Amino acid sequence: MKRIAVYPGTFDPFTNGHIDIVERGLRIFDELIVAVAANPHKSQLFTVEERKEIIRDAIKDMRNVRVDSFDDLLVDYVRNQKANVVIRGLRAVSDFEYEFQMALMNRKICEEVETVFMMPNQAYSYLSSRIVKEIALLGGSVSGLVPPLAEKMLRERCQALGKGAK
Repeated sequence: MKRIAVYPGTFDPFTNGHIDIVERGLRIFDELIVAVAANPHKSQLFTVEERKEIIRDAIKDMRNVRVDSFDDLLVDYVRNQKANVVIRGLRAVSDFEYEFQMALMNRKICEEVETVFMMPNQAYSYLSSRIVKEIALLGGSVSGLVPPLAEKMLRERCQALGKGAK
């Protein structure tokens, strides 16, 4: 039986830390779905389609990974994809409490879906999409923090907003 895992997130933008988790997930699972959450409660810099474009470009050389999006309950999405595992990245202890609550709630809703916590390479333990956006919007360089297409699109978006590097 094929082991399929879903790696969900808003990925606004997709970072090198996210890429690291995808690579680690592929060591364990036969197929991995990077699922972009269309979260209406979060303010996004990029549309769902733009985020998917960035991810597709970043993983273009990886096998057994696909990019999708969802706007329903995560566990329903996971079941509809014939998967039974959710991958979540943990950078620091501060991430654990929230992720633990979410994992327990997902288990309460659907006992068949398991959550696997993965730690990124320590080089990415400080990295978050929120921090990357802040740096870009304040004019700092995000080179080495995000894949090249994300860097280009961040620069363009910040310029369009009249913020960041000129």
